[in-house]
Amino acid sequence: MRKPKFFFAAVALAVCIAVAGGGALPAEAATKQYYVGGMTAGFMLSAGGAEVIGLSEVAAEDGIHRPAEDAGIRIGDMIVAVDGIRVKTIKELNAAFERSGGRETQVTLRRGGETAEVRLTPVKDKKSEKYKIGVLIRDTLAGIGTVTYVAKDDLRFGALGHAVADENRNELAISDQKVYLCSVIGVSKGTRGKAGELKGLFMNDTVLAKAEKVCSVGLYGKFEKGFDFSHSELVEAAPVSEATIGKAVIYSTVDGVCPQKYEISVVKVDGDNRENKNFVIKVTDERLLDETGGIVQGMSGSPIVQNGKLIGAVTHVFLNDPTRGYGIAIEHMLEN
Repeated sequence: MRKPKFFFAAVALAVCIAVAGGGALPAEAATKQYYVGGMTAGFMLSAGGAEVIGLSEVAAEDGIHRPAEDAGIRIGDMIVAVDGIRVKTIKELNAAFERSGGRETQVTLRRGGETAEVRLTPVKDKKSEKYKIGVLIRDTLAGIGTVTYVAKDDLRFGALGHAVADENRNELAISDQKVYLCSVIGVSKGTRGKAGELKGLFMNDTVLAKAEKVCSVGLYGKFEKGFDFSHSELVEAAPVSEATIGKAVIYSTVDGVCPQKYEISVVKVDGDNRENKNFVIKVTDERLLDETGGIVQGMSGSPIVQNGKLIGAVTHVFLNDPTRGYGIAIEHMLEN
């Protein structure tokens, strides 16, 4: 029996960097074959520092203290250095406060794209006997997205189709190289003005792949050799110049672990769009509309296949109409 690693909701994913104009596949991609993805995958990324997600009290021998709150630290701040020494993890942050020995300490924060410095004095907690400042911290971000393709010859994959963070998280790195299969156990349906989302479980005994890179157009790495592709469709890729207005399909997992094919319509093609929005698509499949309301968070990366060829991946949903969304041309993903 598979054991769940933990439960989470799909994180919102936003694009932040432009891509080049469309027209042709990278040279080596033109001769390759690709397994169509659609499976939901979970990954862990570094938060780019120690992110403050809560403020708390420190119970010392002489009473209750709130060093962080009194110094002006807020929820959402990123602690990036202590006494000039860079910190990226909870472990590094705790070690820095232990080094202080209870002396006044300079803490460097990143807030809304700006950097600030505050001074505070860590307090020894009477229970743990560790120096603390009264913050709750996270140093990793968990997310789910959809695998777009896996190359048949070398098992290299691409997923998501867009960046995994906004402009305020430009230091994200891979925290855990393992990419896990996810089982979708629930869906919050999309409605006008509110994006829906997939809810899933990391299946920690099923490692799909090894992650190697995150960038403006997705997550990349290499699949495990033992993965069963016997039920996966094998296709060639096609440049955006071959895409047409009209019928197409996407492959997504909105229940369990098995991708399903759903009908869509390509309503606009723009090979020169510089925001990873080369297609406008509309979900026409009544099954998907009934289950999700259209496109929801976690479906990013769902492969778009037209005329038997992989042309792109789903990236965004229209907030005012969840049946519609954007897609990126596959050549822009393959360039990375």
